Amino acid sequence: MIANAAGYLLQLLAGRWLGAAGYSEFASLLAVQLLCAVPALALQNVIARELVRGAPVAALRATRTRCAVIVAVLAALLVPVVSVALDIGALACAAALVAAPALVLVSGEQGILQGQRRFRALAVVLGCTGIARVVPALTVLALGAGAAAALAAAALGLAAAAAYARYTAGGGVPVQPGESGAGGVTDAAVAAIPTAGAAVSAIGGARTAVRDHTAGVTAVLRAAQVQAALMALSSADLILARIVLDEADAGRYALGTIATKIAFWLPQAVGVVLYPRMAQPAHSAKAIRDALAVLSGIGVAAVAGAALAAPLAPLFAGADYAPVQNLLWLFALHGAILAVLQGALLSAIAVDRTAPAALTWVGLAAEVVLMATLAHSVPALVTVAACTAAVTTALVAAVVLRTAARNTT
Repeated sequence: MIANAAGYLLQLLAGRWLGAAGYSEFASLLAVQLLCAVPALALQNVIARELVRGAPVAALRATRTRCAVIVAVLAALLVPVVSVALDIGALACAAALVAAPALVLVSGEQGILQGQRRFRALAVVLGCTGIARVVPALTVLALGAGAAAALAAAALGLAAAAAYARYTAGGGVPVQPGESGAGGVTDAAVAAIPTAGAAVSAIGGARTAVRDHTAGVTAVLRAAQVQAALMALSSADLILARIVLDEADAGRYALGTIATKIAFWLPQAVGVVLYPRMAQPAHSAKAIRDALAVLSGIGVAAVAGAALAAPLAPLFAGADYAPVQNLLWLFALHGAILAVLQGALLSAIAVDRTAPAALTWVGLAAEVVLMATLAHSVPALVTVAACTAAVTTALVAAVVLRTAARNTT
């Protein structure tokens, strides 16, 4: 809750200080940053799942480091592409994308804490990460700087948060005698290797290590395509708003999506807590049903809260909110539906079945086509986004629940 509140505060104050036009650029870069966080979210889920299944912490941290390096390279390559696509300065794009490898490092440690069910320590890391990301950005914005400087300051805060997360997670659960390490060779086995066969055994251990390393990155990639589908669906409207709407309406739409983000991230703790149970076959089906039920209930409350609080939005967030205040319940509905979709896709990652992501990609394609052809106003754009998300979520949830019931029987 602290992390989410900090994120909402950043967006509300940025919207007030930058104005509708300036916030459109800032919000678009935040959406791009969210897409770049996909590998980080996937890594956390994979590490938590594999830790529940008994994987050694050292091997999982090695996977985290490799993923951070890969993400850093990809982020550098994306800077000119994003700059041209969104018509935003390269410096601002670089400031947004430089945070991606830091997010991977933070998420890797969060996955260790989550897999070990050290939820108190995980809560501290989540809260401190939110504060470390937001406070520097708000300070820079308060001093009158623009989006690029604020995003760069947020990236520095995330780097500090990554160091703190590593300190908090510590060494994790130590590998016990006889337990396989990162290379798949135990200490006892190494000690028993005859001198004459040392070279052959070393080569075999190296091959095993390569296979383990490849398998770790491959597992993250499988989970990443699930997370990518979700994040793309949750961010496409904000990015397309700059293309299909004029600058003023795109800024108003960006302000409205703050309600979407609140409803989307508000129940994040539900998935965090229930995910380790989803990864255990004996408890998976019940954990999935519980997660979807709780997420749906919280979503109903979020939509009702947005409808009741809409008249107060211009008072607290500025006059720019007035044109969209009557649509805040619809923005919140979009976020609430996406939260249920996130829970369903998390359960698919937990059991290492990523097929439901295909439905999400189809939903994204349909959303892009409908927005490009039909959505030329703020109400039309958010209506298309909410309806597309609703149909996609219903289909994915049905597949996930049917699979869970079949596995139970």
